[in-house]
Amino acid sequence: MSKGRLHSEFYRNGPSHRDGADVSFQDIKKLFNFASITVGRWVRPDEQQIAANLFFDALCDLQLILGVNEQVISLNGSLSLAFGSGGQKHSSAHYNSARRQLALAKNAGGGALAHEWFHAFDHYIAGKVFAIRKSGSFASQAWLDNATMHPHPLNERLCECFASMFLASDNSPSEFLQRSIQADRALNMYYYAMPQEVAARAFEACIQDAEIKNAFLVQGTKMSTEARLGIYPRDTLRHRLNNALKLYFYQLGIALTNKS
Repeated sequence: MSKGRLHSEFYRNGPSHRDGADVSFQDIKKLFNFASITVGRWVRPDEQQIAANLFFDALCDLQLILGVNEQVISLNGSLSLAFGSGGQKHSSAHYNSARRQLALAKNAGGGALAHEWFHAFDHYIAGKVFAIRKSGSFASQAWLDNATMHPHPLNERLCECFASMFLASDNSPSEFLQRSIQADRALNMYYYAMPQEVAARAFEACIQDAEIKNAFLVQGTKMSTEARLGIYPRDTLRHRLNNALKLYFYQLGIALTNKS
């Protein structure tokens, strides 16, 4: 029986979260309080074990990088996970806003977790930051649409992140956004310049640049074909976005700790 990419080594340099022990998807659901976790019926027991360990380490690493509690990772218990189930055809990973479900393909989803998690966060936080009624809205899109922001320091920090992603200092489209638009034109599609995709790639870059490295969580923002297309933040803008996103999540973590 051939082994898929799931069996390959995903580079990681973070601290030990399991001390070498195996965990289950039920352990992950309990620790982070996910709404549900679905595993596809074509996922063999050995693959399920490998995946559970990879998910556990990646989610714990993400929590450490962002400086938040477990409830943020599960979006206050509203987010569901799926592995080898619930995805889209020809897609290695997918966030379904109608079901609030993040799905990774069995053999091709590794490295896409951070990207899809930010889609889920972008969707979850939209109605808390902006006065919007559409349940499928994303905060990144709402910001571009000039939706009314609910006054709060944390909301202001997040909007500063979006401003850096989408706008240059003279309020013209940022170089990051312009390159995304150019990539779409070259490919005759509208995908890379979608606000939620721009925001998710900026978040990916921030996570990959962190001291803790986890290739199952994120990879490809520097050396991939997509990176060579120029659709990830670069140089000064990348550094500025990294700092803005880290500040937002750090302050979110502090606020939630004080609240609890």
